[in-house]
Amino acid sequence: MSRTGVSGEGGQGVGRFGHAELPSRQAAALKKAKRLEVITLVFMASAIALVAATMGSSQAMKTAWIEDMLALVPPLAFLVAVRRARKRPTADHPYGFHRSTAIGHLTASVALLTVGLALMYDAGTGLVRAEHPPIGTTHLLGQTFWSGWLMIGAMVYTGVGPFILGRLKLPLAEELHDKVLYADADMQKADWMTAAGTIVGVLGIGIGLWWADSGAALLISASIVRDGWRNLRHASSALMDERARTYDDKHPHPLTRDVDAALQRLAWVGDSRSRVRDQGHVFHVEAFVQPVGDAPSLDQLEDAVEALRDLDWKVNDVVVMPVRDLPDTIPDPRAGQDESK
Repeated sequence: MSRTGVSGEGGQGVGRFGHAELPSRQAAALKKAKRLEVITLVFMASAIALVAATMGSSQAMKTAWIEDMLALVPPLAFLVAVRRARKRPTADHPYGFHRSTAIGHLTASVALLTVGLALMYDAGTGLVRAEHPPIGTTHLLGQTFWSGWLMIGAMVYTGVGPFILGRLKLPLAEELHDKVLYADADMQKADWMTAAGTIVGVLGIGIGLWWADSGAALLISASIVRDGWRNLRHASSALMDERARTYDDKHPHPLTRDVDAALQRLAWVGDSRSRVRDQGHVFHVEAFVQPVGDAPSLDQLEDAVEALRDLDWKVNDVVVMPVRDLPDTIPDPRAGQDESK
């Protein structure tokens, strides 16, 4: 017995991911998240232009500039993914298009890791060659001053926006169970930390520490590589049908345990084993139940499906299969599986 779809609060959902109708709270969160991503794209475009105009020959500024360009990838991936996920299942895609979120997550991860490694190599060779980046003077509005102050001003601008936007996105990522949005918020954190590191590097040059610029660039690129590798690992695991995890990938999602707990509360169910797969925003549940006594009726199976769907809006596609013997390929959730990764 299976059923797809989830109703909104009081049947008044106002948004969709494919067949999954969002409750009003999540629909409002999705609308806000899309608005924030558009604001992010506009802000980062202005930051890219400002840093390009002021970076001079600074390696740290160049690295920050490239990271700002990379920061465009997650919001673009999010906007494309949520649009794609709204499509209803087709004959060729019977599970729907929810996995577009996982593809967006993987794309952003590969971009981060690849460019981070390239920047790390560039900064490392700069240190080995003992490059001394010059920062000259600028004549503006009748005044001549050190160009480093313009660089620092640009970094302050590029740091404030991500600091605010990243904090606004984190609760929305949790509300929507959206890992691309979480990766974007995480990268926004890296952006403002990059800006702070770049300011230190530029000031270092100003006081005669030639290695401060390449050193700051090396630390920034190492941070990019770390973020890229972590996100790539989680995105790859999700595409290999890892059990559903929380939006930040830190723990198995509580619903992976709640599904069996809900089934085992039913009078006719003796025991159960379930597989909960993360499709992107919503979960696909395959539940194998061992009945007590006679085979369950159609009504009992429908009640079991409804009991699982009532757990959470994310429980979208549910299959409940009565079996004589539980599959030994599915671990017992009560056996104390590792909760970390």
